[in-house]
Amino acid sequence: MARVRFIGPEEVSVPELGPERVVQPDEVVEVPDERFEAYVCQPQTWEAVEEPGAKAAAKKMTAAKSAPQKEG
Repeated sequence: MARVRFIGPEEVSVPELGPERVVQPDEVVEVPDERFEAYVCQPQTWEAVEEPGAKAAAKKMTAAKSAPQKEG
């Protein structure tokens, strides 16, 4: 899941995020990866916090760093 921040001036209802889901100004919410672009294409209302796949990429990097290195 990607994350975006609502930067609008007043709370808004975002049914896509759940029934009766209200998002407050400056609140960070998780959105489905496939819907990320639909939010960030509205820069006056939403800003990107974590792009799609960022958590998976971070986990891979952490796993690679913690794996024992072969001497050779």
